Amino acid sequence: MPSSGLVVSDTSPLLNLALIDRLDLLRTQFADVTVPRQVWDELTEGDEGLDALRELRDDNLLKIVDVGRSDLFVEIFHELDLGETASICYAVEHDADLVLLDERDGRRVARRHDLEVTGVIGILLRGAKTDDAELEQELNALREVGFWISDDLYSRALSEVNE
Repeated sequence: MPSSGLVVSDTSPLLNLALIDRLDLLRTQFADVTVPRQVWDELTEGDEGLDALRELRDDNLLKIVDVGRSDLFVEIFHELDLGETASICYAVEHDADLVLLDERDGRRVARRHDLEVTGVIGILLRGAKTDDAELEQELNALREVGFWISDDLYSRALSEVNE
């Protein structure tokens, strides 16, 4: 059953799930996913995965929100890109249950603000634990579309799903 808590996403997890055709995992794991307008703008700059992302938006799984430039936004924007900054700010300001972020610096800043974080690999891992995804196949697909996964992380993810 999908989680009903507030989930906010940055660009990378959504784009990479779209690239490997696994956006369906968002439906099985979350009631909806909140996407700052800055993230949506980044997603729509390219064509890859755009039709599938628009479909999720039109089905109200992706909820696009405006995020203003608060003092927190300005502070975080010194460290991160626009999408990550907007995602973290919205998550902090609305007490999100989970933030979807892949980049190390973004995850560090999110944790500094006491946010729970996962990324595309975490979503795939959750899917594998409920038999909605075959993790090794999905990790290989991510690598094929250019998502960098260290050999150590690759091994740890596979061993975690086998526990």
